[in-house]
Amino acid sequence: MIDIVLLIGRLLLIALLYLFLFTVMKTGIGLVKGQRAKDRIWTVSVVRGPKELRGVKIHVLGPVVIGRAPGADIVIPASFVSGRHARFSPMGKDLVVEDLGSTNGTLLNGHPVAQPLSVRENDVVTIGDVDIKVSRS
Repeated sequence: MIDIVLLIGRLLLIALLYLFLFTVMKTGIGLVKGQRAKDRIWTVSVVRGPKELRGVKIHVLGPVVIGRAPGADIVIPASFVSGRHARFSPMGKDLVVEDLGSTNGTLLNGHPVAQPLSVRENDVVTIGDVDIKVSRS
């Protein structure tokens, strides 16, 4: 008889543990979704440049590298673009653009990028003959 009571107690304990874990996971997922809904995502899109690049749009969820190298997120096949030319990086609620030591430089709204700079919505970053517009969606 005592064995049956212990077995029922163990099963009840396991059921309560699973219920607790399910509740914690559901709350955690809800919090993450809630944070994501409030913040709009930074987006970079090519507005001027080679025909095959125009219209390319990337959501910036992590660092986005632009350059001539095949491993770049946006590949610009031009000799005046460095292998790893520039990078967009989210920093908290801001988006930062930085030149990665390129030979010909990077421009933000027509001004050279000498150090990492915060960008605003509708700013234009120029790399060679390619214009990349920054927006939020």
